[in-house]
Amino acid sequence: MIRCAVCNELFGPMDPFEMGRITGKAGYQGIEFAPYTFFGSFSPEDIRAGIGEMKKVLAENNLQFAGFHWLLVSPRPLSLVSPDRELRQATLDHLRLLLAAAGELGGGHLILGSPKQRSACPGQSVDEAKTILKENLAALGGCAVSHNSRILLEALDHGQCDVINTLDEAGELIRALNSPGVSGMFDFHNTGDETKSWDALIRQNRETIQHVHINEMDGGPPGSGSSDYAPAFKALRETGFSGWLSMEIFSRSADPARTVTGALRFMRTLEMRLE
Repeated sequence: MIRCAVCNELFGPMDPFEMGRITGKAGYQGIEFAPYTFFGSFSPEDIRAGIGEMKKVLAENNLQFAGFHWLLVSPRPLSLVSPDRELRQATLDHLRLLLAAAGELGGGHLILGSPKQRSACPGQSVDEAKTILKENLAALGGCAVSHNSRILLEALDHGQCDVINTLDEAGELIRALNSPGVSGMFDFHNTGDETKSWDALIRQNRETIQHVHINEMDGGPPGSGSSDYAPAFKALRETGFSGWLSMEIFSRSADPARTVTGALRFMRTLEMRLE
C-alpha cells in the first residue's frame, strides 16, 4: 500500500500533539508540515524549538516526517525570482535553513509551491523569472543532497502563478538541471492548465513524480466530490510510485478527525479495488 500522510494546516490551531494523535489513530504513516505553523519568526531559537516539537509529535504517534510544503511563507518578503540579489539571497538562505531542518527530521521532500514567491515580478518577463528560478534551484541542489532531502518543483496553474504551469514545463527544467537534489511532484488539484487526464500525466511524468498531493479539484478532501481517482491510483501502482501520498486540502476542517479518517478510508478502498 502507498504510504499516506496529512498536511498539518487542515487542523488549524489545534494542539500539535492532539493533531498527531488523530493522524496516527486514523491510520496515516506520516505528517507533512507547513514550516510557518511551527517555526514562528524563523529565528534559530524558534526553528530549534519547532524541530523538537515536530520530533515529539511524530515519535509519540509512530509517524514519519513526510516533508515540508508552503516553504516560502515567512514573516519577511521572499522571492526565488526577484531581480533584487539581496532578496534572492535571503530566500536561498531561508530554504537552506529548511533543508537543514528536514535533515534533522530524517530527511525528506521540500515541495516548492509558494506561488507568490516564484511568480514573475513587476516589469520582469516570465522567461527571465524562469532563468533565475533555474539558477537558484541549481544552487540549492547540493545542499538538499547533503541533508538527505530533495526540492520538488510543483506545477501550478496560471490562476495561481505564471512560472511553471504544467508538468511538462516542470520536467523540462528538472531535466535541464540534472541534479539529484531537485525533482518534481504531482498535485491533483493543480492540474487546471493540463490537457491530459490524471492517469496519463502520472504515466508520462513517472520519472519526476516523487511525491503526490491528493485533493479534489475544488481543494476539498478526496472522496468529498465526484472525482474518479481509480485510473490515477492504477497508474501510480503500475509506474512503481513509492513516495508519499499526502492529503493537502485548502480549508480548515470543522471536524479534523472525521475528515482525515474518512479520506483515508476512501483512499484505502480505492487501493483494495485494484487488488
